[in-house]
Amino acid sequence: MDTDTRQRLRATLEAQQEDLVSELRALGADPDSDKVRQLDSVDDNFADSASATAERAEKLALIAQANERLADIEHALARMHEGSYGTCERCGDAISPSRLEARPMSVLCVECAAA
Repeated sequence: MDTDTRQRLRATLEAQQEDLVSELRALGADPDSDKVRQLDSVDDNFADSASATAERAEKLALIAQANERLADIEHALARMHEGSYGTCERCGDAISPSRLEARPMSVLCVECAAA
């Protein structure tokens, strides 16, 4: 992979990383730990309580998904730093540039991801 492509992909990953950190903070999560601030207080009304519980569960699911994507991005950036970015973690072959353009945090080639 040429230097320009690698730099462009790094910039894309870093921008996505910043967006996810902002998203996590907006959802009430600490991007550097598993801590989540108290999301909502529960009312005495049963219907309101059920609604608040459903909203909390939805926010926690969004936080989990964002944390997962953030971990994938940080792993890709670490691989760039160590020089193994663009190489399939399973078979050791090169990951196609088109796959990395579409999903820069990919760690598997198309064949291994499909398996």
